[in-house]
This record gives sequence, C-alpha cells and structure tokens, in this order.
Amino acid sequence: MARSSSGIVAGLTAAAIAAVGFLGYQASASAPPRVPQAAPQVPAPAASQPAAKQDPSKPAAVPEGSGTGVRVVYSVGQKRVWLVGDPAQPPKTFTVVPSTVHPAVGTYAVGSRSGAVTGSDGVPIEHVVRFATAEGVALGFSARVDGATPAPDPAKKTGGIRMTRADGDAMWAFATINSKVVVVP
Repeated sequence: MARSSSGIVAGLTAAAIAAVGFLGYQASASAPPRVPQAAPQVPAPAASQPAAKQDPSKPAAVPEGSGTGVRVVYSVGQKRVWLVGDPAQPPKTFTVVPSTVHPAVGTYAVGSRSGAVTGSDGVPIEHVVRFATAEGVALGFSARVDGATPAPDPAKKTGGIRMTRADGDAMWAFATINSKVVVVP
C-alpha cells in the first residue's frame, strides 16, 4: 500500500510541476516584450568625431541604425533629438543640452513622466519624460521653466537632457508612457 501511495504522490507532483511550467510559459508568451538596456558604451568625445557639415536649410537626417517606426532618437554626440512619427512627415528635430550622466547606447521605453518638478540640479523644470537610469541617476528630457538652456555644472551628477520650452512641449506631446527612445552615439 505504501508503494502505491508513493506512486500517486510522485504522479501528482509531476503533474503539478508540468502545470506550473505550462502556466509560466503562457504568462511569458502573453507578457509585453521587455526593452533590453544595452551595455554601457561611452561615446567618443565630440572633438574626435568628424564634423558633419549640415545644410541649415535642411533638417538634420535621422541617424542610420536608429531603428524604424515611431520613436524618439537621441544622439549624445550630436546633442540632438528627432521625434520620428508619421512617415509622410519629416521628423521634428532640435538640439539639446546633454546632462552630465549619459545613457548607454541602446533602446529604451519611456517609463515615467512629470508635468512639473524640481530637477536634480535644483532648477524648476517641466514636461519631464524619463526613459533610463545610469549611475543611480534618472535620465530624461525636460525644459527649464525659466526657458534657459545653460550647460550643467560638470561637478554635479545630473540626468536632465534639457531643451527649449517649445521643444519640451513637442516632446511632452510625442513621448507618452512606453514610447520607444533610441540612444545613438
């Protein structure tokens, strides 16, 4: 009798393990895809990169290798952002002032947004669109409420990639939660 009850227990245990495995598979198959964070890559200093001549009458071209579809593209080296949306329309592009902490090259998703807060540098900011963390600092796009765009204090670890208020308005309207952000050198 002990032998048959141990066989029943073993059979029930095997069935339970199989059921848990199947449910785990189903859950992973229905979960939204995770956006991997790329391994950190330090972009080359701007001085060592060849200077690209830009025709001021034409908007800067979206960097090759920045993916496809609707996305925000941020070039650390060019200090520029592109809001790539409708393929029939040219993307909106504008320059930004990078933070002192830079995101690694890779693809991210907008994780949080704030209408108005105080930045890591102590300055009132608006239209904050956060998409990554690095060195313990939240990284995101924002505009200073006073409209200024000075370079950040290099002695402070800041994560705010700053833009004009008008460009901040455009970013806020474009980059909602889970929007794709592609960081290129």
